[in-house]
Amino acid sequence: MHDLPSSHAAETVLILGGRGRFGLAAAQAFARGGWRVLAQMRPGAMAPEVPGVRWLAQALDTPEAVEALVAQVRRGGGASVVVHALNPNHYTRQAWAREAWPLLRSGMAVAQALGATIMLPGNVYNHGEAMPAVLLEDSPQRPSMAMGRIRTDMEARLEQATRQGQLRAVIVRAGNFYGQGRGTWLDLAMLTGLRRGKLVFPGPLDVRTPWAYLPDLARTFVAVAGVRAAMAPFESLHFSGHDLSGQDWVDALQPLARQQGWLREGAPLRVGGMPWPLLSLLGPLVPSWGTLVALRYLWNRPYRLDNRRLLALIGSEPHTPWPQALAHTLQDLRMLPAVAEPRVHTVSTPA
Repeated sequence: MHDLPSSHAAETVLILGGRGRFGLAAAQAFARGGWRVLAQMRPGAMAPEVPGVRWLAQALDTPEAVEALVAQVRRGGGASVVVHALNPNHYTRQAWAREAWPLLRSGMAVAQALGATIMLPGNVYNHGEAMPAVLLEDSPQRPSMAMGRIRTDMEARLEQATRQGQLRAVIVRAGNFYGQGRGTWLDLAMLTGLRRGKLVFPGPLDVRTPWAYLPDLARTFVAVAGVRAAMAPFESLHFSGHDLSGQDWVDALQPLARQQGWLREGAPLRVGGMPWPLLSLLGPLVPSWGTLVALRYLWNRPYRLDNRRLLALIGSEPHTPWPQALAHTLQDLRMLPAVAEPRVHTVSTPA
């Protein structure tokens, strides 16, 4: 592969796992933000055409592979930020236990070798079933399922590395991811029956939980990267996103279903729950179903992420209005025809 051209006109970010849903959103957001963007992907993968993004086909599964990527980036002038968007191949406890820490270790090695700040998206699994209704950055982390314990351990190792002066790190914690294609609760469960006039919702309709629209979360990463010099070596921030109940989903999807002819005029959108007893029974045989059952508690009680520390740093949280975010999400899932580019706003009030 050819050496990368050197550029000093803008800072450079390296996205690890650039073809994933969040990785691609981050690559797009940094490019639009004026950054020089390098995006790593596995060898043999097809590079998406994203203006301003240069793709690097390089594995990260061995120390030698990590060194090869670092050498390639250095020849092109280096990178000051590394976004860790690598994920295990499967959404199961077994895959996370086997792959999550080695992937983060590779990302940390890349960032340390480049002298870059590593940034990664966090989730709420760390706080466990006993989490408070309002999650602060210093709220107790008492994970109640295996994937939460894995994430807590990973973040603890990352913080320890910053205390030892090995690198700088930022975690931006968010709720349920949605948008930017397939692989979320939406397409895997909630919207599977929408064309037949039915919504599957995993919990009570009156429970409010945070949802992270990935393009907004990615733009938040860009904003945070721009002020990282004013931050501590290790920083944990909260992205509040959209605060939504199941009824909000019903109220938004019902008229859309009627417009598309999936519901006759005047007919209500039918709502069904997840088959939790069946999933529990078959969980030992189908690991991904067992993982969903372990996360059931997240749907049964309201909670939100307090973003005041984030607002103090960047002034406002990137925020696409809910109807536009939903329309673009359904468009990405090919459930709606193309819609106009949304007008993106910011929210400057605390969560």
